Amino acid sequence: MHAAPVRASAIPTVATALRAVESLLLSSGQRTARQNAWTAVLEDRRRAKDRVEAEHVLRAVADLRS
Repeated sequence: MHAAPVRASAIPTVATALRAVESLLLSSGQRTARQNAWTAVLEDRRRAKDRVEAEHVLRAVADLRS
């Protein structure tokens, strides 16, 4: 007799597992607030990067004029 082949089930990622736990523990309002906070953090990082790049450009232009 041959044994039936064993199928490997998909292993959830850590992020997927954390989202599942989060959905069980937090109400939808808290989840939305967390998502909004994270979006704000990412936007702040983007603005900071843009600000640094603008400073480099302004310094380069100032150096060319002097």
